[in-house]
Amino acid sequence: MRKIITKATLKALRAKELLKSKKGENFVDSGIKILIAVVIGALLLGGLYSLFGDTILPTLTQKVTDMFNFSG
Repeated sequence: MRKIITKATLKALRAKELLKSKKGENFVDSGIKILIAVVIGALLLGGLYSLFGDTILPTLTQKVTDMFNFSG
């Protein structure tokens, strides 16, 4: 009987220490960090896509066409 009580007491003490422990990273914090990184990455990709589609590619196409139509 004494062994059972000792084992139960040790398990209770270990559980208490684990609950008091503040080491390690929380899952919620990690999830928020990942979510922020995904949102910022999507915004950057969307901005680059619109920049290339509206500004850079039409200008580049016009310059290449002018270069091949050079008559001088």
